[in-house]
Amino acid sequence: MIRQFSSTAAVAAATLTLAFSSVASAETVLRASHQFPGGQGDVRDEMVQLMAKEVAAADVDLAIQVYPGQSLFKAKEQWGALARGRLDMTSLPLDYASGRHPEFSATLMPGLVRNHERAQRLNDSEFMTMIKDVIHEGGARVLADAWLAGGFASNKRCITSPETVEGQTLRAAGPAVDEMLASAGASITSMPSSDIYTAMQTGVLDGANTSSGSFVSYRIYEQVSCLTAPGKNALWFMYEPVLISEQSWNKLDEAQQQALVEAGQKAEEYFAGEAAALDQKMIDVFEENGVEVVSMSEEDYQAWLDIAQQSSYKTFAENVPNGQALIDAALAVE
Repeated sequence: MIRQFSSTAAVAAATLTLAFSSVASAETVLRASHQFPGGQGDVRDEMVQLMAKEVAAADVDLAIQVYPGQSLFKAKEQWGALARGRLDMTSLPLDYASGRHPEFSATLMPGLVRNHERAQRLNDSEFMTMIKDVIHEGGARVLADAWLAGGFASNKRCITSPETVEGQTLRAAGPAVDEMLASAGASITSMPSSDIYTAMQTGVLDGANTSSGSFVSYRIYEQVSCLTAPGKNALWFMYEPVLISEQSWNKLDEAQQQALVEAGQKAEEYFAGEAAALDQKMIDVFEENGVEVVSMSEEDYQAWLDIAQQSSYKTFAENVPNGQALIDAALAVE
């Protein structure tokens, strides 16, 4: 009888273990991919990691598994994977998807943002409502807004006025900035920010523009002699939100969706507190590494804006659906 009882207890224990295993496996895991270095202080990685912690703490049978540094998808593959439901979440420079949705180039239109305060006001504007409509139609939705300022760096000469880019081969982040720089006499080579270091190291590039965060995370200070910091006249601002696939969103229950929304809000608030500090951190790191740091004057900024309005703005308005309406909506923000 003792043997029979032991056998029965063993079966019961195995059944209970299987039941607990089934409950555990019922947790939904969202895969979040981004191109930025993980665990190295990049604020975009920190936003996604913060969301993962907040969602776990919400205890709604939902987890976010973060894949940094292009370990799951390459930088420019992420939007397509997200739209098709092959990827659940991403932190993405939205202009990377402008080949599929040209409206997204408005989120990297030179001179359209200028400073962090105006970037925050843009988040609640008709302009961003229009952009988010396109995001949603494309198969995704925004969980957290993020605008990063950026600048220029070169190993050839400091980039200030338009004349300073003549004869330089530069990386820009999207069609609108590409066109403006080309109109000023630069040669353009396109690539994600994660490839800038190697391209400069091998002589493919003389210089590049990218966000303050990427300039530091990708150690561009090791390859350049001069940095043009954003300062008060930031020609370069880029929208890099945290997105979720609409297909993935629709598979979640109401409690899980609410947990994601709340986590996204906390990540957005965290980023807003860090955004301006990224610019100063970049300046400090570059100066510590012996790089000359300059900024654009009001005259330099206006000269660039004049070129952009006759090139990037004009092309965007003529060739992109609702192009002029998007520009007007952005410029209408005080």
